[in-house]
Amino acid sequence: MTIKVGDQIPEVRLMQATAEGPKEVSTTDLFGGGTVVLFGVPGAFTPTCSAKHLPGFVQHAEALKAKGVDSIACMSVNDAFVMRAWAKDQGITEEVVMLADGSAAFTKALGLELDLTARGLGLRCQRFALIAKGGKVTHIAVEAPGAFEVSKAEAVLAAL
Repeated sequence: MTIKVGDQIPEVRLMQATAEGPKEVSTTDLFGGGTVVLFGVPGAFTPTCSAKHLPGFVQHAEALKAKGVDSIACMSVNDAFVMRAWAKDQGITEEVVMLADGSAAFTKALGLELDLTARGLGLRCQRFALIAKGGKVTHIAVEAPGAFEVSKAEAVLAAL
């Protein structure tokens, strides 16, 4: 079942891509306090993700923080090394926390998996964005297949 407004963020361990290497982090620590925007993408280095989704959150990071967001995180079903390489390629420093859900455990716990096996990509994450306050979902927007409207940074800004 897909996570919905009012639900608690499930406890899962993810890998954070950092300049020092992969760092294990729990979702309880990530979402436990404050306001967090999490957006999920089908894959690092993919066209829409690289050209629009991630750059939009970087571009609007200050505006999101001005509306009370404490942290912005990007998640993909990739490993932490790929997420770090993608962050480096995109010029990401501190604006966005890059999270790797390599086994899709968090994606499955959210009910947001996307099976792209027929396209050679395996199990991935649907394109989505959510806002969590104190570990509870206050807003979630999941894109229709091939769409890029409700999960972009501008839509999240409007939802805050």
